[in-house]
Amino acid sequence: MRKLILFDIDGTLLHTHGAGRRAIHAALAEEFGAAPPEHVVRLDGKTDPQIVRELLQVTNDPGADDAARIAAVCRRYVDLLALELARGDHTTAVYPGVHLLLDLLEARGDAVLGLLTGNLAEGARLKLESGGIAYERFRVGAFGSDHADRAALPAIAAHRAAVLVGRVPRGAEIVILGDTPADMTCGASVAARPIGVATGSYSTDALAAAGAYAVFADLSEPHRVLAAIYA
Repeated sequence: MRKLILFDIDGTLLHTHGAGRRAIHAALAEEFGAAPPEHVVRLDGKTDPQIVRELLQVTNDPGADDAARIAAVCRRYVDLLALELARGDHTTAVYPGVHLLLDLLEARGDAVLGLLTGNLAEGARLKLESGGIAYERFRVGAFGSDHADRAALPAIAAHRAAVLVGRVPRGAEIVILGDTPADMTCGASVAARPIGVATGSYSTDALAAAGAYAVFADLSEPHRVLAAIYA
């Protein structure tokens, strides 16, 4: 049985030391003249369009429900994110075990690597490449640029994987690895298997309580993660 293995990015594979937060606040300031203070809205576990909408709601901006204005902020955000990641003092940290886990999965003939992330597709590419992870390693993706509701993304990824798997995968054929409760619950519509990694802002207990099939402190023991994926 082939497995579709979908990775979140921020807090799961890597972290960019606040580059995304700074870029999205700067984009809001440019497009709307002001942005709320940082850390007023949690960003983890959400899609980029959702984050923009919530930040605008905090400031009571009438553009909070204007899809065109949200899209404009998102476009500018990608430009500013590229600048943040290219700064001479910037470093993107890839979490322990990530490279080896990807290598082990790619060495198998039954794994299709994919992305399931709230990032816009181009933002996902920029972040991965800033950490030395080739975007092309992931043959399937579902992004915040596909839908503002994270819960809609697993079904999108599953349908895109059909050409590689031979059918639309479902159930334990789909594994979602992420660091937030939203990652643990978003795959319910396709009965995906969620696996939590506590390298983000949530504890192993919080991820387990959200319904994780298995939880790890990090990915530094990739053979144990593989065992959970293929159990």
